[in-house]
Amino acid sequence: MRSLLIASIIFFASIASKAQAITNDGTQTIFLKQGEAWFGAAVNEGDKMPFTEGYTLNLYADNRGNQSAPFLLSSKGRFIWSEDPFEFIFRSNQLIISKTYGKIIIDSSSRTLREAFQKASKQFFPASGKLPDSLLFLRLQYNTWIELTYNQNQVDILKYAHSIIDNGFPAGVLMIDDNWMPYYGNFSFRKDKFPDAEAMMEELHALGFKVMVWVCPFISPDTEVFRELTGKKILLLDNENNPGATWQQAQKPVIINWWNGYSAELDFTNPGAVTWYRSQLDSMQSKYKVDGFKFDAGDMEYYPLNAVSFRKATPNEQCKLWGTFGNYFSLNEYWAMWKRGGEPLAERLRDKEHNWRDVQKLIPDIITSGLLGYQFTCPDMIGGGEYGSFIGRDKLDQDIVVRSAQTSALMPMMQFSVAPWRVLDSVHLDAVKKAVNTRMQFTAYIYKLIRESAISGEPVVRSLEYVFPNQGFEKIKDQFMLGDKLMITPMVDKGYSRKVVFPRGIWKGDDGKIVHGPASAEIKVPVERLPVFEFIQK
Repeated sequence: MRSLLIASIIFFASIASKAQAITNDGTQTIFLKQGEAWFGAAVNEGDKMPFTEGYTLNLYADNRGNQSAPFLLSSKGRFIWSEDPFEFIFRSNQLIISKTYGKIIIDSSSRTLREAFQKASKQFFPASGKLPDSLLFLRLQYNTWIELTYNQNQVDILKYAHSIIDNGFPAGVLMIDDNWMPYYGNFSFRKDKFPDAEAMMEELHALGFKVMVWVCPFISPDTEVFRELTGKKILLLDNENNPGATWQQAQKPVIINWWNGYSAELDFTNPGAVTWYRSQLDSMQSKYKVDGFKFDAGDMEYYPLNAVSFRKATPNEQCKLWGTFGNYFSLNEYWAMWKRGGEPLAERLRDKEHNWRDVQKLIPDIITSGLLGYQFTCPDMIGGGEYGSFIGRDKLDQDIVVRSAQTSALMPMMQFSVAPWRVLDSVHLDAVKKAVNTRMQFTAYIYKLIRESAISGEPVVRSLEYVFPNQGFEKIKDQFMLGDKLMITPMVDKGYSRKVVFPRGIWKGDDGKIVHGPASAEIKVPVERLPVFEFIQK
């Protein structure tokens, strides 16, 4: 680990001298303003925002299993940026930044959360002007994970695809998940499970799907590919208990313990690794007509301290390079990311469990993804994508599947995995189909926002605080704005009624009723309803 640098502060606009302090070890203290709410850093921590007393996070080698960035911003228009990770804690009405690896920029020149985001985004993670594949937004996504888990196979994938159409759902993007390959690093469909992968792909395309396949940066050891890549020296290497070992000195690949066993890992600081991996995926597109790739793993925790790379890099930088690779393919998806805001990369929220707590995380997490510049984000699989929470269940909570679908329907993307026609009765299945129809009704508006975001960098999904600053909405986590026009208030808990808060202005509900804000109201939310309120006049 490189030596910690004494961070310098760049002062912007009218920062009062008593607003922060710096000690000899580089620790910086920012004194909080009255009512100031802070957000940022890690998408998977969205439900913990605004940050409260005692919250702490060290961003070095920890992306919390999702997207992250060295960026904090506040409801009073302040933001903190660094090109490198740092640790922060909220304590005694102070924000304390320590363990810095580079320059810390503190900007107090704005007045609101939105202004702070706009300034930081333009300067540090500007929008690229490009989009991932438009089909990710214009149509639905389907992932084979929950239905098949590690039993990915040709027969059941085709059965799943036909069931989508047969049950009245539209074709879109189909993702074939993990265990389609003989082993990690071999990019051919395994013959025992896929006797004719080319014919399978042809049939899926004929049904109207674009097809993605799951890939990762790992290589199974004791395989022909492992031996080849060891000879090429494009895997991460082991320092063999010598922290000062150089890449030239290191010879043996490091073995990584990840969620699916033990593997070697490609070193994306090495141009040879990038070239080899690109050739494998290009070959899949040529041979099987695969349309794109789901890039899984890449988390910072899988780049251990004993790893030696071709070019010296922190775990954070390795994660960023894994994300950078996705720019080769317009049809992509990631869950682990560092400092790639503004890029044409499709992200997704970390796997959610099949419970109400994780339904409640969908809104604050996706709002946080927008504040970190990750605008093209999918709210994970409907009903949950963490397969362990499905094990041993005789039946699912059908309301969770419906409310998850409704919450996802008016977000940038909507992805199914568990087959709703298999697990739901007719009432709940009709409610899910109604949520899909609602999305179709607003698809043009959603896509308009996405195209605008690719140019402006602004979030597609926005908090009430972002759109209506300083009205006391900084803690609202169960409502969101889709652009500046629509307020979405889904049911994210068990039940059939909820409280909705209305900012100043005139609102028209999906039920035709007019509400004059500021106000709050208890509304009825039967299982088939997704409440949507249009902001029609200030």
